[in-house]
Amino acid sequence: MPVALKQKAAIEPKSQVFFGSPEKLSRVLCLLLIAATLVVFNRVNQNSFVNFDDDRYITENLHVRAGLSWETVRWAFSSLEQANWHPLTWLSHALDCQLFRLSRAGHHYVNLLLHAVNAMLLFMILQRATGFTWRSFAVAAFFALHPINVESVAWASERKNVLSMLFFLLALGAYDWYVRKPELRRYLVVAALFALGLMAKPQVITFPFVLLLWDYWPLRRVGSPHELSNKVALRRVSSLIIEKLPLFALSAASAIITMKAQSAGGAVRSDLEYPFSVRLGNALLAYARYLGRAVWPSDLAAMYPHPGESLQAWQPVAAALLLGLISAGMWAARQRRYLLVGWLWFLGTLVPMIGLVQVGGQAMADRYAYLPFIGLFVMVCWGAADWAQHTHLPAYRPAAVVIFVLAAFSLLTYLQIGYWRDSVTLWSHALQVTSRNFVAEDSLGEALVNEGRYDEAIPHFRSAVEINSRDPLGHLNICAYEQQHENFSRAIEHCRMVLRFTPDTGLQANAYTNLGGAYRKVGDTSHAKASYEAALRLTPQNPTALMGMGLLAQGDGDFPEAIREYSQTVAMQPTDVAYLLLARALEQTGRGQEARAARDEAGRISSDISQAERNVDHLLSH
Repeated sequence: MPVALKQKAAIEPKSQVFFGSPEKLSRVLCLLLIAATLVVFNRVNQNSFVNFDDDRYITENLHVRAGLSWETVRWAFSSLEQANWHPLTWLSHALDCQLFRLSRAGHHYVNLLLHAVNAMLLFMILQRATGFTWRSFAVAAFFALHPINVESVAWASERKNVLSMLFFLLALGAYDWYVRKPELRRYLVVAALFALGLMAKPQVITFPFVLLLWDYWPLRRVGSPHELSNKVALRRVSSLIIEKLPLFALSAASAIITMKAQSAGGAVRSDLEYPFSVRLGNALLAYARYLGRAVWPSDLAAMYPHPGESLQAWQPVAAALLLGLISAGMWAARQRRYLLVGWLWFLGTLVPMIGLVQVGGQAMADRYAYLPFIGLFVMVCWGAADWAQHTHLPAYRPAAVVIFVLAAFSLLTYLQIGYWRDSVTLWSHALQVTSRNFVAEDSLGEALVNEGRYDEAIPHFRSAVEINSRDPLGHLNICAYEQQHENFSRAIEHCRMVLRFTPDTGLQANAYTNLGGAYRKVGDTSHAKASYEAALRLTPQNPTALMGMGLLAQGDGDFPEAIREYSQTVAMQPTDVAYLLLARALEQTGRGQEARAARDEAGRISSDISQAERNVDHLLSH
């Protein structure tokens, strides 16, 4: 039998009189939440895609750009691309491309709509489970407008965060429905929604543990020592754990798939790079920093560099002491169950992202707070309301404080969204608010290269390598720059550094391709050919490597082989230069009609055919 809630709806009489009924008040507050979220976040529509996974997830992902089809569905469910298995995320991006193509406003606004719906769902679920309307509304408002959630909304490829949260909240609401009348079909709905959440992003893997907290408060399915004997309480806890074993099985399956995907994608960092003591120290400090950003959300950045072994011993010790003191305080105040539940929610849901298993090079990330901060918001809102009630404060005073804080958060959120306007703005800001951030240096350099500002970009790549001598991306870009300026010996040196330091096959292929070009320019054709062949083994459809092989063949007078390589090049990446190279090779073999057709195609796609001819002359002269 389900256990009835012991709390009653807390709606002030004046509110009830004004709105006519609790249901009408709830509908008005839902609309207010959605409206406030859309207004504060509306400027995301002005933002571009950024060079922070948006290319890999959307703009340069051919499967996603193709839109929804059976082939896209098959790929989405079988792909471990980007070191994750999240088929629903891929399909949502594909649907966006089906609807909006590459119109950035459409992709961003879907993220915003999902975030607004999540805020509304959070309010409705808390209100139904606790009976408190205004406290639930305050929690949902903090969730909706807190600046730390900007990253999850304003970053197009972080769709997986808002989408997985949608299914997490739907599953949490369905669990409340199941508890009121336990039956198999209702349980299956909970499990299905949880599975969908895992297929959007495995951050929701802690859902079964959250349900155990939810059983304790607000559903009160677990008795306290004051209400029941320990024997009965333990029996009830064990039965609740058994009840959730199928959900734990889903979590375990997701964990196995995720570790496989991240290991295959090279996302998991080795113990040599980040020993356990380093990971533990950073994890403790990250918890403390998350707490600080919950209260004072300033200096938010797209990337916080991992400190590695640079942490001083007192920092994780101080963080551990802080966490221990708060935990002891929450245990001492456990008669107010929401405090213990909110705190354990925060600590527990952050565990998969806190860095004990280091994935990527970040110390922490704003997007990781999207789910865990709900626990903190519950602690603050319920605790403040109880304190105000205990001290008999007039209702307008705490309401005024909440409104002021929400207004301040809204302003900071509005400003933070502006930093996601484009790649140059995003990474320039990251460099302003963080130190020794080689990832931001690399990313800003790449953004400047994409705008044709090569001379402005190279100092950032050099800074990245100075900060982290093992940075493969910095070395790769310096290699390209040195090659462009015909400093081939330096280019070869930096390319070899890339191959030495990265397990990423894409970066390796680019390094081999650049290496092949550098060796060809210095006349070392055997090493050039070996480099191009290595690149093609890693990426068989690499157009630059195919073109390089064609140039080598043409230089040796093997025009049929050159024609074969150039034909594959234009099939993979039709450019004016590739078509002109094909035309010249065809002319050398007397195939004039085919050569004219290739020249016509080059002229059709070229924006400056004279410059393309000069580029071909330059390539063939080396």
